[in-house]
Amino acid sequence: MSVLHSLLGAIVKDGASDVHLRAGSAPMGRINGLIRRYGEASLTPQHMEAFTREMMGRPDLWDDFVRRRESDFAYGVQGIARFRVNAYWQRGSIGLIMRVIEDKPIPSFEQLGLPRSTFEELAANERGLILVTGPTGSGKTTTLASIINYINATSPLNIVTLEDPIEILHRDQLSTISQRELGTDTLSFSAGLRASMRQDPDVILIGEMRDKETVEAALSAAQTGHLVFSTLHTLDAIRTVNRIIDFFAPHERDQIRLGLSESLVGVVSQRLLPRMGGGRVLGMEILLGTPTVRDCIKDQDRMEEIKQALEEGGLRGMHTFDQHLVQLVQSGLMSEEDAMQSATSAHEVKIKLMAQKFA
Repeated sequence: MSVLHSLLGAIVKDGASDVHLRAGSAPMGRINGLIRRYGEASLTPQHMEAFTREMMGRPDLWDDFVRRRESDFAYGVQGIARFRVNAYWQRGSIGLIMRVIEDKPIPSFEQLGLPRSTFEELAANERGLILVTGPTGSGKTTTLASIINYINATSPLNIVTLEDPIEILHRDQLSTISQRELGTDTLSFSAGLRASMRQDPDVILIGEMRDKETVEAALSAAQTGHLVFSTLHTLDAIRTVNRIIDFFAPHERDQIRLGLSESLVGVVSQRLLPRMGGGRVLGMEILLGTPTVRDCIKDQDRMEEIKQALEEGGLRGMHTFDQHLVQLVQSGLMSEEDAMQSATSAHEVKIKLMAQKFA
């Protein structure tokens, strides 16, 4: 076993979500949200070049990395894990950030803490746009993989994914699934999405909506009979709607509001939070494209009403992030102190918790 594989095996064994390797520092892993150092010996620039060349494998990938000064790619070690790797240069030497993608079965909705009935209903839609949002490292990729796996196992459809890079491998079940990777199989999300429209898809997954062209293509696909999934780095549902609209010039926004209101099926905003007793628990906000929500998206003066629709939509499966924090505290999965620190409005969470105590 190579030095690199031994190092990765030791860090992954401890449950790390990310591995940090950098010249001048000891190897590091992020475990339950906190950075842990492994040993006292610092990695050298020679170590980092050798590790990077070993992972890239092909000389042309190394040459491209040297020219561009950064690279994203996937790397797998049999019996340890797959990794999503970002290689970069800092202070004249190489750094590597490696997201751990464990080589194990794709988790179910229940295993992730997702409400099964709500997610089965989302996956059953024949057309529209479903977004999973949250900060980096909040489990968006795993949530999407679970939804795609459910569709794959229950419906005879054609699924096309566009990913950067491919992190979780899917095998054909009832559905047939094609996974395309940026840089290897297609040059951009927008180009791959335009091409996918000629591949007879029922379901399309776009790894991330990064630019105006991708958003336009995704909305067009959602409005023409396809079920489209994607991600954004936004913290809640209202910010997600505003972020999509902000991709466009002011004179284009009324049209985009109309298109988004017609195509939006749901927004799942999630974060990984401290679990009582150690580990992490999933906190989320769920917005569904109800008639009221669609009307609010069309009219920029009614955007603030979306929060009220979220709070009052419990029977439909909707709730705000703060409402879910209260549920997590009541279920014994999270402490009141951590809930307050994680809340959008600590005051509202405190009031809700007090109301429950006296109910």
